[in-house]
Amino acid sequence: MSDKKAILVIGAGDATGGAIARRFAREGYIACVTRRQADKLQPLVDQIKAEGGQAHGFGSDARKEEEMVALVQQIEKEIAPIEVAVFNIGANVRFGITETTARVYYKVWEMACFGGFLMGREAAKAMLPRGRGTIIFTGATASLRGRDGYAAFAGAKHALRALAQSMARELWPKGIHVAHPVIDGAIDTEFIRTTFPERYALKEQGGILQPESIADAYWQIHMQPRNAWTHETELRPWLESF
Repeated sequence: MSDKKAILVIGAGDATGGAIARRFAREGYIACVTRRQADKLQPLVDQIKAEGGQAHGFGSDARKEEEMVALVQQIEKEIAPIEVAVFNIGANVRFGITETTARVYYKVWEMACFGGFLMGREAAKAMLPRGRGTIIFTGATASLRGRDGYAAFAGAKHALRALAQSMARELWPKGIHVAHPVIDGAIDTEFIRTTFPERYALKEQGGILQPESIADAYWQIHMQPRNAWTHETELRPWLESF
């Protein structure tokens, strides 16, 4: 166990989360990836193994405290110490304010913020005795400004950003690197391809974010020396206005 190390990716979808898991697996980290439905993780797990890495998939609801506690404990006990924990759940939905029900608002907050708190707390518990580790919360444009129709999403992402700031100020002096990269722009996903074809057409010009490039940035954050840590950085295509 002493020479093994794991990365936990909460929200390992087909794009960014999966790319992060694959990037770290190429560096020798055991990728522990989660989605609510474990069967959807099998292609990612198989791909990582085919590329020579190690991976484990877990069906887990990040909003459930008991499931998050059990997940971290299982990985620490049975697989390897968690050196990196990444919270990558999106919950990007658009509702006009008068159509935003209490159920929608609360569910978005649970997915995009509360789950991050649970992961961050449990990862910190595991890392603090070792005095090292990296915790990364994926931010979005909504972390910085609330657009019309995104009251629920922006509220949750603003709260996640505040959580990351508070944890960084508490945990940096104890050896835990907490970071909040802001992903500001469309990502190369099936959703963007089918829903915003005009935006997807910019891919050939480098006009939309590539998951692999985001994953490289996360690896660079993890590898930063303690004397030059980044807390918040913004990633956007060169064509994106800001």
